[in-house]
Amino acid sequence: MGGAFLAAAVLARLGGRIGLPTIPLFILAGILLGPHTPGIVLVADPHDLEMLSALGLVLLLFYLGLEFHMDDLKAGGRKMAIAGGSYLALNVGAGLGFGFALGWGTSEALVLAGVLGISSSAIVTKVLVDTGRLGNPETKPILGIIVVEDIFLALYLAALQPILSGANSLSAAVMDGGKAFGFLILLALAARFGTRIVGKLFATRDDELLVISFLGAAVFMAGVSEWFGVADAIGAFMVGLMLGSTTSGERIRKLVHPLRDAFGAMFFFAFGLSIDPGDLPVVIWPVLAAVAVTLVMNVLAGLAAARVYGFGPGPAANISTTLLARGEFALILATMAAGAGLDDRLSPFIAGYVLLLAVLGPLAAGQSHWLARVLPKGKAAEVELTPPGRAEAVPGRR
Repeated sequence: MGGAFLAAAVLARLGGRIGLPTIPLFILAGILLGPHTPGIVLVADPHDLEMLSALGLVLLLFYLGLEFHMDDLKAGGRKMAIAGGSYLALNVGAGLGFGFALGWGTSEALVLAGVLGISSSAIVTKVLVDTGRLGNPETKPILGIIVVEDIFLALYLAALQPILSGANSLSAAVMDGGKAFGFLILLALAARFGTRIVGKLFATRDDELLVISFLGAAVFMAGVSEWFGVADAIGAFMVGLMLGSTTSGERIRKLVHPLRDAFGAMFFFAFGLSIDPGDLPVVIWPVLAAVAVTLVMNVLAGLAAARVYGFGPGPAANISTTLLARGEFALILATMAAGAGLDDRLSPFIAGYVLLLAVLGPLAAGQSHWLARVLPKGKAAEVELTPPGRAEAVPGRR
């Protein structure tokens, strides 16, 4: 595990010297030092880091919740639903059509709809942190779309599970979906009305006690969410949403930073461990076609979200590129597909597609000002076209 941390740190330092984002470098470290690549093998079994990886995802989404204030959720609920619904309609719809076009089967097409349709919450969070855009106005619709995606994800998994397992009981599928939806409603009500009580429970001047308390709450709620058939990350997100609005919120944001960064790196490293480069040549053309479809759909979805919020080309480009990466949800679907005995080409396809977008997404987000120049509405304002690293010259921008 120490070697994994050091390898990720060394590659990230080297990449930082030439301006590369950390996410693809952490993934590359996992690929190079994993069981599927010749040479030094630090981790022979990717499952050895499974708990650390899960904790990284939980902390990334917990931090995302801390940044997404309840006031934003209350004020922008309708716009958030429209932007998120538009994103899902374009990307999930395109994924389903792409799956049927490949001709691998109906179950495979349903899996591909989710793979192509859902962004990686972990990578999106890391991109927003790395690019310093958490204070930008377009970050609200980005986080809103992630929330809508996570809610859809919970219902989608509940509906897909009986299909992949071959179950023909409609009542069982409805019961699983109802349980997941009911738990989501419970979490939403707790976030809406329980903030004051939660704030009192977590109020303490001792940083040690505060760290243990919020970490325990985030991980515990993630486990409970998973038990109810809801993605573990959304439970952690809701805990962050509640705590971010309390009097301890600002202290928690500072205290969680080192935990988020360390375990987040392990999440991406473990992601790289699961990828076998030898499987990729078999599906390289379908992977490239899927990436092209996703690029087009994300640009259209970014334009749609920007129009809902009244933004120009710059924010539209940021929305399009930030949400581009695919990750943890696609890997969950790959595991489900393998267990259900679906087409053997599905797993390497998903691995190649996710790897390519995990690398391309952060790189595109860092250069989104080039996309802004060619989007509709003519020339973008200078503030929107400012490349990353120069935004501090513009008053009021991060």
